[in-house]
Amino acid sequence: MATEGIGIDLVDVGRFDQALRRRPRLAQRLFTEGERRDANARPERLAARFAAKEAVLKTFGVGLWATPWRSIEVVLSDSGAPSVVLHGRATELAKLAGITSLHVSLTHTSELAAAFVIGTSEEELGAR
Repeated sequence: MATEGIGIDLVDVGRFDQALRRRPRLAQRLFTEGERRDANARPERLAARFAAKEAVLKTFGVGLWATPWRSIEVVLSDSGAPSVVLHGRATELAKLAGITSLHVSLTHTSELAAAFVIGTSEEELGAR
């Protein structure tokens, strides 16, 4: 397995919460129904998911508007571990970047939310 890209992002929870309050439909534009449900209206959880989406785009080496936000979805396993599911254009961007798997880590406090993403390929290390 080879690392093809990495991304990290940090979000100010207070500012993010203010943006969501000022623009009530913003959450629907940024997050899937499942993400909104899993976050349970907690701004720090939504901020962490937003950070993950930005980190994924950085992993692909593209700008923030390269794909619709909801085409990158953070889902939780039964154990609560996060993972990323790609849809539509985000899937195409991963292929263009040579990425076959994404590994994500999220963390948050009441003030800050962060995400770290590693994009890997099936290619063996040293095979390049």
